[in-house]
Amino acid sequence: MQTHILGYPRIGSNRKLKKACEQYWSGKTSLQELLETGRNICQENWKTQQEAGIDLIPCNDFSYYDQVLDMTLTVGAIPKRYNEVALKTSNSELDLYFAMARGYQKDNLNITAMEMTKWFDTNYHYIVPEFYKDQEFKLFSNKIVNEFVGAKQAGINAKPVIIGLVSYLLLGKEKEKGFDKLDLAPKLLPVYIEILQELQTQGAEWIQFDEPFLALDLSEKAKETYQFIYNEIRKKFPKLKFIVATYFEGLKDNLSLANTLLIDALHIDLVRCEEQLDDVLNTLPKNRILSLGVVDGRNIWKNDFEKSLQLIKKVTDKLGSEKTFIASSCSLLHSPCDLDLEISLDTDIKQWLSFAKQKLTEVSLLKELSENTSDENILNAYEENKKAIANRKSSALIHHNDVKLRVDSINETDSRRKNSFLIRKEAQEKVLNLPLFPTTTIGSFPQTKEVRSWRAQFKKGILSSEDYKYLLKEETQKTIQWQEKIGLDVLVHGEYERNDMVEYFGEQLAGVTFTKKGWVQSYGSRCVKPPIIYGDVYRPHPMTVYWSQYAQSLTDKWVKGMLTGPVTILQWSFVRDDQPRSITCQQIALAIRDEVRDLENAGIRIIQIDEPAIREGLPLRKSGWNDYLKWAIEAFKISSCGVNDATQIHTHMCYSEFNDIIQSIAEMDADVITIECSRSQMELLNAFADFKYPNEIGPGVYDIHSPRVPSKEEMVELLQKAQKVIPASRLWVNPDCGLKTRHWDETEKALIAMVSASKEASLSYNANTLETVN
Repeated sequence: MQTHILGYPRIGSNRKLKKACEQYWSGKTSLQELLETGRNICQENWKTQQEAGIDLIPCNDFSYYDQVLDMTLTVGAIPKRYNEVALKTSNSELDLYFAMARGYQKDNLNITAMEMTKWFDTNYHYIVPEFYKDQEFKLFSNKIVNEFVGAKQAGINAKPVIIGLVSYLLLGKEKEKGFDKLDLAPKLLPVYIEILQELQTQGAEWIQFDEPFLALDLSEKAKETYQFIYNEIRKKFPKLKFIVATYFEGLKDNLSLANTLLIDALHIDLVRCEEQLDDVLNTLPKNRILSLGVVDGRNIWKNDFEKSLQLIKKVTDKLGSEKTFIASSCSLLHSPCDLDLEISLDTDIKQWLSFAKQKLTEVSLLKELSENTSDENILNAYEENKKAIANRKSSALIHHNDVKLRVDSINETDSRRKNSFLIRKEAQEKVLNLPLFPTTTIGSFPQTKEVRSWRAQFKKGILSSEDYKYLLKEETQKTIQWQEKIGLDVLVHGEYERNDMVEYFGEQLAGVTFTKKGWVQSYGSRCVKPPIIYGDVYRPHPMTVYWSQYAQSLTDKWVKGMLTGPVTILQWSFVRDDQPRSITCQQIALAIRDEVRDLENAGIRIIQIDEPAIREGLPLRKSGWNDYLKWAIEAFKISSCGVNDATQIHTHMCYSEFNDIIQSIAEMDADVITIECSRSQMELLNAFADFKYPNEIGPGVYDIHSPRVPSKEEMVELLQKAQKVIPASRLWVNPDCGLKTRHWDETEKALIAMVSASKEASLSYNANTLETVN
C-alpha cells in the first residue's frame, strides 16, 4: 500500500509566493530573487510531505500563477499577439508568462491578457488556453522536467503531475470558427511524448495525468480521443507507470471508458462521490491499482478515520493492499497550509479541523491503521480522531433552534418581488432619474498600503476604534468626492472597512468563524481566507448600514449598498458537511434579507447583491443542475425580494459561462446584472442577447484583473458591440469587477476613460436616433 496526494498548496506559509510575485511585478526585486523563492517553496513542500510519510510526492504542482497557463507555455500554445512581447522579454520566459496572465502595457506595446475562468466548481481561476485551426505546438518550456530533476536532487521520490492532454484541450477555447479543439490532439501529442521521454530519461517512475473531465459529461468524440491518446502513450512508454486522476465528481457513465485506458492506476474521488466505489471495484481491470481519494482536499473538516477505514477495507479485501493507494480526494491547493499557525481559534472548533499539512498526516495514519498497526502513538491518534468526530456531532455551538424554525417557515412570497420588472423599472426611473448608459463601479476601490496598515494597527490595538473610524471616513469622503468629480452616475463608498467581500460578512454572522493564516489561492497572487461555516447562521446586528448611510450623506448622487449574496458566501466558504448545503444557503439568505431591508429603511435606493459564484456552484454533471439551480436561485430571491418596487436590486457575476443557465439567471429577477465581458470582447453578452434577457445589463468594459489601462476608444468599441445585441436603454457602463486589488493611478485613468466612453456612446446614440427620426 502506498500513499500520495494530488498536489500541495504553492503559495507558501504566510503567502510567501504572493509577496514575491507582487514585489517582482513592481520592480522591487529581481527575477533571480523570485525564482529563488519558488525553489524554496518547492523544497519546503517536498520536505513537509516526506516527513509526513507520503510515498509518492508530487512535483510540477508548483506554479508562479496558474497550472493551466504553465501547460500552455510548456506546449508553446502562445497566442500570436504575444510575439513582440516574447522578443522584448527574450531573456525571461517568466515575463512572457506573466504578460499572458496579466496583459502587457510598456515598450510601446499594449496587449490584452488571456481569458480567465473558474476551475470547475471551485473558486480557483485558471487562464483559458486559446486554440486555432491547424495550430502547431512545440516544447517551449522545460518546467516539468526541471522540477522533477530538482526534486530528484533533493532526494525526493517525485511523481510529476501533468494536466492530461484531453483535459487540457477541453479546458481551452476555440478562437475561430470551423473546427473542434479536440482535432488538435494529434498535433499536441508529440509534445507530450517529448516531455515523457525526457522524464523517463531522468528516471521518473510514476506520472500523474490529471483528467478531471473523465468525471464530467463527455461527447463521443472526447471519449474516442481519450482512447487514442492513451493507446499512443502506452505504445511509446511500456515501462512508465501512469496514474490517471479524476476528481470533483464520479466516473459514472465514463467508468467503462476509464477501464479501457492503458494505465497502471486510477484515482477516484470518494469524498465527492462515494457511491461510485462499488461499480469501480466490480469492473476494475486486473492488475490495476486503485487510488482512493478519502481525505478531503476541498474542505477543512477532520477526516472521519472510522468511515475512511471501512472504505479502505472494502477495497483491500477485494484487491489486496498492494493494489491500493491512499490519497487526498484532489489537490490540496484548495486547502489552507497549516492549522498549527492558528493560535487564536476556538479550541472546540479547532479540534474539528484539518489543513493541508494535517491532511498529509491523515493520509499516512490511514495507511498505518489499515495495516493493523500495533503502534501505540498511531492507535492513540485514532482514539483522538473518534473523540473529535463525536464532539462535533453533539456540540451546542452548532445548533440554533430559532434559525431552524425560520428556515422551516419560508414560503413562496418570500422569494417574489411585488411586481414585474417593467412595473418596477417605471417606479425606479421616477426615483433614480439616471441618464442613458449610466456609469458605476462594481463596489470596491483600491485598498492602499495605508488602508491595510490602518486595519492591521486597529486589529493589534495600536489604533483606537474612533481613530480607525475617522481615517476610514476620510478615505470614504475622498472617494465619494472623486467619483463626483469625474462624473460617475451611481457611486459606491469604496469598502475600505472591508477585508474581503466574503470574509467581511462572515466575521459578522453567527455560526461562522475565521482563521488568521488560512489563506488559499484564488488566482495569480490573489489569496483569500474563506470563512468556516460550522453552525446555524444568522445576523446578530446590521453589517453595512452605517457605512452606506454615511456615504449617502456625503452626496446628492445615489450610492449603492454593497452586499455579498448567499450563494457566493456559501461557495467561497468552508461549509459544514453535517446538513445539506441548500439549508445552510437558506440560513445565509435570510441574514442578507434582513440587511437589505435595513438598507432600504436607511434610504439606500440601489442595493447590489453580488453573486459571482452562482455558475461556479453548478454541479459538474447536468443531471444535478435542476435541483441546485432551484435552491440557489431561490436563496438569492429570498435575500433580495423584501423591498419595494422603487428600490433597484443589482447583482454582479464574473468569469463564468452563462449560456447554459441563462434561464435561471433571468429567474433571479435582478433589476440590473453586471457581468465580466472585456476579456472575451463582449462574447459572453451573446448569451443574454440570444435569450432576449429582459432586464438591464452592465457588461464590463475593462479588465480589472490586469494592470493594463485600456483607452477610451477600446471601451467605446466594446459599447458599440454591446449595443448590437442589447438595447441601449438597458445598458449600464462599468468595469468587470471590483477595484480593490488595483492601484489608484491605474484606477483613475481607467475610470476617467470609462466615463468619457459612456458620454461618447450616449452622444453617438442620440445623434443616430435623431438621424433615423429625420
